[in-house]
Amino acid sequence: MNVNVKEQKLILERYIHIVKLRFNIKREYLTVALPIFAAILFLSWALFTGHTFFPPEGEGGGDLPADSEEAAKKAAYEALIAEMEAADAAEGGETATAVVEEGAETEPEPEPEEEKTKADMDRMLVFAFMIATIPYSIDIFREKRLLKKREVAFSEFLFKLSELMRGGIDPIKGVISLSNGELGAIKKSVQDSASFLVLGHSFEYSMNRLAEAIGSKLVSKYINIVVQAAHTGGDVADLIFRTSEDMRAVISIEREKDDNLKQYIIIFYLAQGIIIMLVYILSTSLLPLIQGVGAELLGGQGLSDINFERGFFHMILLNALFGGFIIGMITEGDLKHGLKHSNILLGISYIACVSLILPGVPVADYAIDVVSGGGQESLGGLPLSEPVVFKVSDLEGNPAKDVFVEMSISPGGVVKSGPTNAEGLISVEPLLREQAGVYTIKATAGESFNTTTVTVVGG
Repeated sequence: MNVNVKEQKLILERYIHIVKLRFNIKREYLTVALPIFAAILFLSWALFTGHTFFPPEGEGGGDLPADSEEAAKKAAYEALIAEMEAADAAEGGETATAVVEEGAETEPEPEPEEEKTKADMDRMLVFAFMIATIPYSIDIFREKRLLKKREVAFSEFLFKLSELMRGGIDPIKGVISLSNGELGAIKKSVQDSASFLVLGHSFEYSMNRLAEAIGSKLVSKYINIVVQAAHTGGDVADLIFRTSEDMRAVISIEREKDDNLKQYIIIFYLAQGIIIMLVYILSTSLLPLIQGVGAELLGGQGLSDINFERGFFHMILLNALFGGFIIGMITEGDLKHGLKHSNILLGISYIACVSLILPGVPVADYAIDVVSGGGQESLGGLPLSEPVVFKVSDLEGNPAKDVFVEMSISPGGVVKSGPTNAEGLISVEPLLREQAGVYTIKATAGESFNTTTVTVVGG
């Protein structure tokens, strides 16, 4: 069975037109309201599935969660009990087999992967913003391109109309005659205007309806000139011809302006790339050297407790967002035209941050052992008699050189983080509180960690 594609297309367009007229469906419903509703649903799903703004342990600094502190205290208590049992066994002449290293303990099972990836609500906000704005930004970009095509086509329409009027044809018959020819992007609008003329409407009414259909302020100004010229009489054909030439000159000037402003768009994109590269160099080269210091300046809190990577991530994305708006204001004089640039910059920046900056430290497995210094006692407020030394090895047992080890101490105190030396060792001298009790020192490298304990006795 042969299917008339053109006839089916006309039928489909007819039904679409009927639906638009009956339900008054505007384009903004599909490009603004529906995407915003989808973004709200996406954020609601993220909230109900446990996504939060607060990173779990290992992703950033700050105080440890309450459950982690309780687990550390429990581990310290179990280690102390094991040492006491080993001492009792040694006094009784038995061989202590339970303790191999001073204060060392078996690494607990890692948290489920689901718990490690929940603290990413900031990323969910990025996705929600793009879901809500990409359809609208694409729509206004298409409308802008179509509007420019319509303006060029209308200037050609005026030129053809002036040629017909020079041949002795009046403006009404000229518009009706041109509606049957090739007019590019304004063909349907001119056909509708010619239909109004055939039905008996005035030339002014049909031209004003043409201006509304095209939707260009520039076209509206020149249509007003054409209508006034038709009313006053005189050499209307020559006036319309000059109007066409003037409109072409204005369009040419606007094109030249757009070409000149493109250099500022390139500058903004290059500036965003430079910021990403600077942050990448800072987070991979400089920060590992200075983390763990500054305890005196920060009141006992080390720089390793601050999540620089997440802060850099927020800074880069905010710069991308507002940079796109600035591009829209410079090039088009309207913020909405900057949405497409904001979305492009956000997409590029997000991919760069996730792949280069957010990981922070390499995700790898290491073997961490306590070499010395674990299990010792000290008076409150005084340094330990000897430093606590950890050894970091790779999975093959070789010393891991220049691996950044994040140190922490609970329930309180100061300890500096830093990289391992050529033998894979890192030595720390924690500053303990004056309060008596058992303190747990934790060394973390990649996703692996180990702990040891020291005891503060009353002075």
